[in-house]
Amino acid sequence: MKSATLGPDHLLPPHAVPPPWPGREVRLDGSVTYVRDTPATAPDAEPALYVHGLGGSSQNWTDLAGLLADRLDGQAIDLPGFGRSEPARRYTVPALADRVVRWIEHSARGPVHLFGNSLGGAASVRVAALRPDLVRTLTLVSPALPFLDFRRSLQGRMLPVLAVPRGARLVGWYLARLDPEVMAGQVLRSCVADLTRISDQRRQEALEELRECYRAAHYGAVYVGAFRGLVSSFLRAYLPGADSLWRLAAAVPVPTLVIGGSHDRLVDVRVSPRTARVIPDSRLLMLRGVGHVAQMEVPRTVARAVLGLLAETADAAPRRNMAN
Repeated sequence: MKSATLGPDHLLPPHAVPPPWPGREVRLDGSVTYVRDTPATAPDAEPALYVHGLGGSSQNWTDLAGLLADRLDGQAIDLPGFGRSEPARRYTVPALADRVVRWIEHSARGPVHLFGNSLGGAASVRVAALRPDLVRTLTLVSPALPFLDFRRSLQGRMLPVLAVPRGARLVGWYLARLDPEVMAGQVLRSCVADLTRISDQRRQEALEELRECYRAAHYGAVYVGAFRGLVSSFLRAYLPGADSLWRLAAAVPVPTLVIGGSHDRLVDVRVSPRTARVIPDSRLLMLRGVGHVAQMEVPRTVARAVLGLLAETADAAPRRNMAN
């Protein structure tokens, strides 16, 4: 593990708030996956794929993808049952990782620069470990890798729901009675350390996204199913077997950037440094005063760290070719 380097700020576009990138529905393995395309602004841009976290959507990557469009030809997908993607039968970390793999294969864009936040980070670690042929580099933002002290997460309050019969229905009933604007505020406060960093436009988009979720009868079951799958992966990580996320992280062979926030309220703040220590070729950037979604809260800083990763790996490629 080493410290991440920040690329020059002047290589990024001027400060702006881009609109949500265009989205489209794609039928994949019999169900709809919703994908947003980030138009590349340079002819030699390389393919990238962005994967959101629990309760999030492809919109979570709008600002970062826009800043990197000169270097990366980006796509962001809604995981099954989230955003505008249709639900699936299973929401375990392996099942979500399989969907990421299937999307890369379906789009025929691999290997990609793979980005994952939170739950999407856990799925992306699995993809990079088991299918490194599909991944050029890996960037993890507050990855939800295993920790057992749930007092260090606001989501620990949801654990009792997993033990309640028909807990998904209970969550759905609760969500249906919440005002979307109130819920949007709660979600932002749990994910973001400093709300003044989030523009009015992004807040409005978050509100519209939640309204869209609430219209879907399956959302409560999807959220609980994904949370249950994540907790199950945490428990398996400390048992023997190849499925442990920590063992998989140790097997990731691609250059990796790990970014964590000191004010993360959803994932134990110790997880990002541990992730960077476990992944062999890793760089760590801990951001003081930043929460769970650094790509939304401080997108320029995250983009500069990605530029540093891209520059470093580009410099290393000729050396690898000479060695071969």
